[in-house]
Amino acid sequence: MKTIAVLTGGGDVPGLNVAIRAITLRAAAEGMRVLGIRRGWAGLVEMSREARADNSDSVVELTPGVVRTSARTGGTILHTSRTRPSHTTRDRVPAHLRPIYAEETNDLTPEVLTNLEHLGVDTLIPIGGDDTLSYAHRLHREGARVVAIPKTMDNDVPGTDYCIGFSTCVARTIELAHRLRTPAGSHERIMVIEVFGRYAGFTALVPALAGAADRCLIPEHPFDAEHLVRLLVADRDSNPSRYAAVLVSEGATFAGHSEMSVTDEETDAYGHKKLGGIGDAVANAIKLHSTAFNEGRRVNTMSQRLTYLVRSGAPDAMDSIIPQAYGHLAMDLVAEKRSGVLVALRDGSYRPVSLEVMAEGARSVDVNLWYDPDELRPLDAALGRSSIFPG
Repeated sequence: MKTIAVLTGGGDVPGLNVAIRAITLRAAAEGMRVLGIRRGWAGLVEMSREARADNSDSVVELTPGVVRTSARTGGTILHTSRTRPSHTTRDRVPAHLRPIYAEETNDLTPEVLTNLEHLGVDTLIPIGGDDTLSYAHRLHREGARVVAIPKTMDNDVPGTDYCIGFSTCVARTIELAHRLRTPAGSHERIMVIEVFGRYAGFTALVPALAGAADRCLIPEHPFDAEHLVRLLVADRDSNPSRYAAVLVSEGATFAGHSEMSVTDEETDAYGHKKLGGIGDAVANAIKLHSTAFNEGRRVNTMSQRLTYLVRSGAPDAMDSIIPQAYGHLAMDLVAEKRSGVLVALRDGSYRPVSLEVMAEGARSVDVNLWYDPDELRPLDAALGRSSIFPG
């Protein structure tokens, strides 16, 4: 019996369970066995090959009964982590492997490959973002059969116009931004909303395009604080309700400052610091500069980080449909014995692309096509460019 393994890595998003369910049901219908690897790459790092080892914390068999209702919920039934097997620090090496791997940083890829063979896995289907899929590409180059599925709210995986979780993130951002208009309007303030988006500004740009804010700040274009405040004060003055709003990607930076705002200097396994705080910095800049554009009077602000609110709960319509299509396309590729491919949605069509695209780095907003650097908001012409948000 052919065995398929599926895992989810990195941050959770709505729609992951939809893809897991689609893969499992399709595989079961075609007489295949499906193993769920728990906690992303951690499950393949921490499992033991000892005959009597209890690996229930690392691997679970997926059946139609197990996944039957899972698509109705957000998150991932397989759980997730930011484990990076190729860069495992000594303290993260499993106890049974410590006699072999005792360096400060260890490459456990040989264990991952051997564990896949031990489990009898014919094809691995990892679902993740740039970091998870870059390691999946490494496994493909090492000889493992890999068919990958893109996932991330930032929508920045190269080679595809859409990643699982993006639509729900946009929908939640629009909804919450509209709710926040109540206190912003009541107090006549400028509202600053910080959203996800480390290297790509899609999660700020697309909600702004849909009317969630007057302006948006994205990582691809450093902004001048005084220019921003001039625009926002004018937006507030022209609004009968006397407020304005700006969406700020967590990776946005002030002009002349290359460093992103972080909440902690500690890095994860992929070298990323935890971002956060740019929204508060923008709010402070607005208060500082607003007197110059408001007859000497300061304009008060309100700053709100949406963070985990936009990745919580059940998937929206697009994230209930596209992940299902991705799951079926992945299984088509499994049947064709393909490897080293990424399931993608490009120019309105589902198609596989080579995992070699991971070498291109994160996909980002094309400022010339989609963003107006002078007005600090989406270009109206972006509405006609389907690749910004395929539907």
